[in-house]
Amino acid sequence: MTSKWVVVLFGATGYVGGSVLNRLLQDPATKTWEIITPVRSPEKAKLLEKLGVKTEIASLSDHDKLELLASRARVVINAAGSDDLPAINAILKGMRKAHERTGELPILIHTSGTGEISEMAYGKYTAETVWSDLDVGQLKSVEPTAFHRGVDLAVVHADEGGYARTHIIMPGVIYGIATGPVFEAGIAKAISKDVPGLIKASLDRKRAGVVGPGKSVWGHVHIDDVADMYLVLLDAIKSNPQSVGHGWEGFYFGVTGHNTWYEASKAIGEALVGLGFTDDAEPTTLTDEELEKYWGSITAGGYAGITCVCRAERARTIGWKPKYTKGALLASLKPEAEMQWKLVQEKGGFDFSYEKSHAPMLDRIFKRR
Repeated sequence: MTSKWVVVLFGATGYVGGSVLNRLLQDPATKTWEIITPVRSPEKAKLLEKLGVKTEIASLSDHDKLELLASRARVVINAAGSDDLPAINAILKGMRKAHERTGELPILIHTSGTGEISEMAYGKYTAETVWSDLDVGQLKSVEPTAFHRGVDLAVVHADEGGYARTHIIMPGVIYGIATGPVFEAGIAKAISKDVPGLIKASLDRKRAGVVGPGKSVWGHVHIDDVADMYLVLLDAIKSNPQSVGHGWEGFYFGVTGHNTWYEASKAIGEALVGLGFTDDAEPTTLTDEELEKYWGSITAGGYAGITCVCRAERARTIGWKPKYTKGALLASLKPEAEMQWKLVQEKGGFDFSYEKSHAPMLDRIFKRR
């Protein structure tokens, strides 16, 4: 491969991918890199090109294009399709070709999530197991049918196959309104999906909602800290690749704190009081009918009551220093509620199609576990 790094970023029009692209564009260390972002929209491609990014028109279903793009890359960052096995197989096929052509190891940074190690508790209890991303034996014990697991195993097997160096970033529930040129240009989505869904449901029912009693504890991370992790990882790989864990030692949890779902719902309730939707900030339990109404199924709605306790230790060994704390999550819910209400007014009503789109997959995965 050439000395100039070619970085192919999948998911640049999304919440995480857009944030990573902002960091790549702002980091002086990446000025000499060639950044390519495959997108489906010609309009967004033009906007990205104005920011100095090369684009290709392609979707995750264009497997031949994915393979070709990956075959040309020194680094592939996948921030889209955490559960799209055919897409990741096409990307890995291209990376194998790159290795066979050059003899070098292309790098893959894949985005997964701690949903892989979470329990569907429906807000009733807190997980007893504490996960560590430094405990390889523990990571290997995850069921092959777990959420995101099939794709993650394919990624690790590529590393074991000796034709790619792979890294998997596993954020907890991501929060915060993303900012930066990519979002200001209207290219990428500036909000996450988990917390906003709960906010929208609470706005519609005019009372903060919570799954079950809200006892479940879950790990969370601010979008800025997530984006920083990618750059820290890239910098470490470029400066001293042998010091950076990969393969089974390449799982990187992205978690900076833990909260109960009740705490989050109570903060949403306080935001609703401020907006004049209710005079009582105390959350009430979402009924099965409401879970189906807002998320498409009881299981999908129950994802807002998952539980997972984990320690994000590996990224800190290479210099990741997250800035946001537990209090930042709760403080972020008021501006997110205000933004969601503004969007509802602009659209002329509530739209839960995004939340419902995940129901078939979540039903299939969690009902068989």
